[in-house]
Parts: sequence; structure tokens; C-alpha cells
Amino acid sequence: MAARPEYRLLAELEAAYDGLVDSTEGLVATWRASRGAAWAFPQGVVDADWLHAVLMDFWYQDGQDGRSTRSHVGLVAADAAVMEQAARVNAAKQAFAALLARIREQAPSLIPEIKAVLPFRHPGLHGHLSGSGLARLHLKQCWRALPLAPAPVARVRLAWYASGRSIKRLTVRDAEQRLLALDTEAPHVRIQLRKLAGLPADEPLAQVQPQAPLMRANLFFRDPLPDGHARRAMNVALPLFVPSEDGRLPDHNQPPPGPPERRTRARRRDERLEEAPLLPSLRIYRYRN
Repeated sequence: MAARPEYRLLAELEAAYDGLVDSTEGLVATWRASRGAAWAFPQGVVDADWLHAVLMDFWYQDGQDGRSTRSHVGLVAADAAVMEQAARVNAAKQAFAALLARIREQAPSLIPEIKAVLPFRHPGLHGHLSGSGLARLHLKQCWRALPLAPAPVARVRLAWYASGRSIKRLTVRDAEQRLLALDTEAPHVRIQLRKLAGLPADEPLAQVQPQAPLMRANLFFRDPLPDGHARRAMNVALPLFVPSEDGRLPDHNQPPPGPPERRTRARRRDERLEEAPLLPSLRIYRYRN
């Protein structure tokens, strides 16, 4: 009798998870053998045990918001073998993410089971962590990619980026449905419904979601890339692997211990959204004329 589609998907995901763990273990072993240097923020010089801990950080901590992920900022000097293995890890992460997307679409009821069952496939790892309240998988922390510098780097400048936001385009109808899901007896919701009723049905709106502060690395390459660019900015929630045949790290700075309390970037002159939200309860704005 053929296996149910859900179990086939789960079996495929288990194999993908095994591949992710095995390739990550291989990356740590390859880097350890290379004797390359590594630095972490804010600790300073770190070793292979640190790298193993942060690359295998696939777990929720007690009380952690399910929408948030932990960052592990650092730099890792990587020879050709290490860079090749790091690319394998990213391929394994991509395969895991693709299967997870299929499951969310075809069998979403499997997600809680996945978070509970997958850790047991590696009893040593699970046994070590479960006593610390880390027995449940954080799926995004599994599949988020390692940042890899595409060419040798002369220097890296790290800086907090605290002004990020995501903007989702909505229709007036979309906004109305979101408001109706709130307490429509509340005076502030009724006021916002009246505001919305006065808009043309085809006017586009924007829902703005502020993003948590993150660390951004500005890479200055030793030689221009094939496209002519000599620098690149990358977000670095995980250690940045930089090509280095001699095992040394590029020149780098020590960023402040935390993000700035206030916005440090000037507001763009071509800001497309109105300054005040149309619907404050939902962070929905009108576009400027």
C-alpha cells in the first residue's frame, strides 16, 4: 500500500534535515582543519566550538517570539575547501526550505509534528539541548543562508542598520477586511472605517512593518568584481565567510554594542508615503500624490 503523501513529504524533509546537519558538521570540521582565523561580535577571537554552536543554533529558546531569530555576527577566514563546503551547506538549506514550503502548501498540519520530531533524528544533539529548554526546532533558523563573500576582501566595516521596514501594498478592500477583523464597536476602529470609506476603491495603500535592528557588513574587495563593483553591503545574521588562502581575516572594525536609539539616516526626499498613517491600528498609509 502506498504511503500517504503527508508521510512521503515528512520522510523527504527528514532526509533534507539530515543533509543539513551533516553538511554543517562537515563545514565545521573542514574549517577546524584549515586553522583559519575567526572573530565574533562582541566576543573577539573565537574557535571551532563557537562556530559549531552558532551554525547549529536551530532551536527556540524559552520565551522566544516565534517571529524573531537570533543573530550570530562574526567573520570566518575560509580557504577554497571551506568556501566549497559552505556552499554545500547553503544548498542543503535551500533544499530544506523548498521542501518546507511544499509542506506548508500541501500539508500544513504537519508543521507542529516536524518541530517536535526532527530533533530526535540526532539524539546526541537533542539530548544535549533538551535539558536547556531548546528541544523545539526554529525552522527559519534552520534554513537561513550563510553569508559568503564572493571574492577576497580587503576590509569589512560593520554597522547597525536600525531604519529597515517592510512595505506591503494593499487595496482599499484589503484594508477594510483587516479593520473588520478588529473590534468594530471600538470608537477608534469606527473612525478608521469612515476614513477608509471616503477613499476611491482603486487607491493603493501601504502597510508598513518596522524591522528589528540588524547588522550590515560593508565589504571592500581587493579587486573589483566582474561587474565592476568594488564594494558590497550584506546583512549578516550569521558569520560571514571570507575567502582567505592564508587563514587571516581582513581588516575589520568593532561596531557599538547595540543599535542607535534614534534614527540615524536622513529621511529620503522622495519618500512615497504620507508621514502620518491613515489607519494607525494597522500601520496603513496613503501614498503621496
